[in-house]
Amino acid sequence: MPDTLTKLAYQTFQQGKSYFGLAHKTVSTQLTNLFVAPSQRETKPLPVDLLLKIQQQLSQIIETDWHDAEQDVYPASLLFENDWNAFFSHYPQVWLDLPLIWGRVNQKQHQEFSAQVETSGYPSYYLQNFHHQTDGYLSDTSANLYDLQVDILFNGAADAMRRRILSPLKQGLAAFASVEPRQIRVLDIACGTGRTLKQIRATLPKASLYGIDLSDAYLRKANESLSQKPDELPQLLQANAEALPFLDNYFHAVTSVFLFHELPPQARQQVIEEGFRVLKPGGTMVICDSIQVVDAPDMLPVMEGFVKTFHEPYYRHYSVDNLIQRLEQAGFTDVSVQVHFMSKYLIARKPIAPLPSAASHTDDTKQLSYDRH
Repeated sequence: MPDTLTKLAYQTFQQGKSYFGLAHKTVSTQLTNLFVAPSQRETKPLPVDLLLKIQQQLSQIIETDWHDAEQDVYPASLLFENDWNAFFSHYPQVWLDLPLIWGRVNQKQHQEFSAQVETSGYPSYYLQNFHHQTDGYLSDTSANLYDLQVDILFNGAADAMRRRILSPLKQGLAAFASVEPRQIRVLDIACGTGRTLKQIRATLPKASLYGIDLSDAYLRKANESLSQKPDELPQLLQANAEALPFLDNYFHAVTSVFLFHELPPQARQQVIEEGFRVLKPGGTMVICDSIQVVDAPDMLPVMEGFVKTFHEPYYRHYSVDNLIQRLEQAGFTDVSVQVHFMSKYLIARKPIAPLPSAASHTDDTKQLSYDRH
């Protein structure tokens, strides 16, 4: 069991990451204000009481993260996992990329890619410079910087946010207690650099893990990272989550982290329906993504600032979308929601017996949902 000294070390580690993230964002914002045209700088300072609430929620998720490790949901070693070689190698590139970002912001160029980047074959909604980052999700440089950039964005709490899927994932898999651990299959949709898969592997060391992503560059990064572990390498495939290349009823659990806010509504629904299709009856789907207005109306200034600061063309719609309704339209039941820090978690179960009304009314209800927006 993790002890008091280990807890203190973890809290100190997280506090250091938080201060580092704040310092980086403070300096980069000051530089951005110098080089980005005033007309492109629309954000306003957050009220002090809201900043204090965010800090309280950050402290709460760190405490929850520690508690889950203490309860053996996952190994305490995960709390300290950090690739320092990657940090020192790639952090200077974060700064070097800023002038390119400023240029795209000033010129309102949101679909700009290097000549060597192949863009054919991808859905149009994917060909974006999400976060204004160079080459979107389609280059090795982007894949190298992504985890570091996300961790800075969330003041060092990105992994703690990802780990909140692990407890509901293990609880969902309890429905298959009679299945041999090596026969358990878990799919991570939009696995990116494999950061979430690495967390799942440490939690479920014997399970068969699968990951799909649209970006071959991010899959290369995931393979590089995951192959360093002695355990079985997850099976990684380049595929569109709207048409998963797997049989019906194949997986015992499906996860997805930080995907849905970067999908237009039709794709959002299709990915959920594909997740339902490939799940076994009794299986669980766990989604982690940004908080929505319904979860925290007082955080609306933060959400609005996120849209204005970063290129996130589908986030505004996502922030008010009814994801519970979408899950139920697909056929899921027992949908529950958790909120931790700046993220929300939807946990949904595929019923053992099919719901006759779910399939027959899906198309009609889906159309109503889209018409509403």
